[in-house]
Amino acid sequence: MSQAARPDPNNLEALWMPFTANRQFKRAPRMLVGAKDMHYTAADGRQILDGTAGLWCVNAGHCREPITAAIREQAGRMDFAPGFQMGHPLAFEFASRLAALLPGDLDHVFFANSGSEAVDTALKIALAYHRAAGQPQRQRLIGRARGYHGVGFGGMSVGGIPGNRKQYGAGLLGLVDHLPHTHDLAHNAYAKGQPEWGAHLADELDSLVQLHDASTIAAVIVEPLAGSTGVLVPPKGYLERLRAICDRHGILLIFDEVITGFGRLGRAFAADYFGVVPDIMTMAKGITNATVPMGAVAVRKAIYDAFMTGPDGIELAHGYTYSGHPLAAAAGLATVALYQSEGLFERAASLAAYWQEAIHSLKGTPHVVDLRNLGLVAGIELAPRPERPGTRAYDVFVDCFEHGLLIRVTADIIALSPPLIVQKAQIDQMVDTIGQALRRAA
Repeated sequence: MSQAARPDPNNLEALWMPFTANRQFKRAPRMLVGAKDMHYTAADGRQILDGTAGLWCVNAGHCREPITAAIREQAGRMDFAPGFQMGHPLAFEFASRLAALLPGDLDHVFFANSGSEAVDTALKIALAYHRAAGQPQRQRLIGRARGYHGVGFGGMSVGGIPGNRKQYGAGLLGLVDHLPHTHDLAHNAYAKGQPEWGAHLADELDSLVQLHDASTIAAVIVEPLAGSTGVLVPPKGYLERLRAICDRHGILLIFDEVITGFGRLGRAFAADYFGVVPDIMTMAKGITNATVPMGAVAVRKAIYDAFMTGPDGIELAHGYTYSGHPLAAAAGLATVALYQSEGLFERAASLAAYWQEAIHSLKGTPHVVDLRNLGLVAGIELAPRPERPGTRAYDVFVDCFEHGLLIRVTADIIALSPPLIVQKAQIDQMVDTIGQALRRAA
């Protein structure tokens, strides 16, 4: 290739960016060129404190040598192995390691490549399980308003964020209904940890059972803590009620732990934190510390066993070219080992109280109408500008980046979820930077 024909690294037009206002970004790009531990390096050389663990996923901090070394070593030994009618040892080893970490009798793991794929896989497993168990009429899926379950058609169908659904309405699944979300500022604003109000909203599942008949419902899927919609913390007793209603009617309960998995709440999984074991669990993001894309679905033993009957043959007509990819499996093994050797889940739990008080110190700051937290997660809800919702939080996002902090915003809500290696001084820096940005915001 001649020098004249080489791609221009400063030409931003070829890339269509995901979940991004492309024209707005390309007029004033925010480029990251390096990362280490708690910081990104911006293109202008500035250090940017990572308040979001990338996209809720870099739980152990950036470029951790035990993980990157495992990837390098595996890439030199075997770059790829087919997963259809073939296998490689690392995929089996990692599945066993995850099974030992999972709660209850969630002991079989199906690998995917992202949270979106994990959700669609979980929904397929739920439908196929009922067919294998002799109840093929159970085809209806129940999601929740404001839920986010990725961008596959299945995940969008059970998801409940209108902006993620409206462009694709004709392609969404038909046999789907939704529970109400649990967020109500009139009752649970400024709650520290789980709100006292709202457990009764789980009883809406009984109303849907009466409407559709339990014998038609395959599964209910919820995020134990809803992240992408702006950090909605479950009320006390809410998840326990959902579990009880599902048990009463033979409905599978799916926890989407793509965000909450791997220490975000101070335990391995939200299921451990809340003491509620689902029938199926999705994982991704922190499963490899985001170094190599990977997702996974864990199922209870009885679900797996239901497929392992009848004559030999393919029991589940589903899978991905990169399921259990060798590099991802190597990264996952090294990641879980690092979480355990450094006690990062326990560390997150030990920081939760300090995090809570730091976040709630923003009460009374201009534009703040709610603060909420659990584990090392926080949501800061802002009053929207009249006729221009979302613009205030976006301006705060840009301001924070210019002052050395990466935050995440959705509508007029700031979401924070730092790597679990965060120091107390860095928590203080995050809160101070956000507070100053809010005071500058119109």
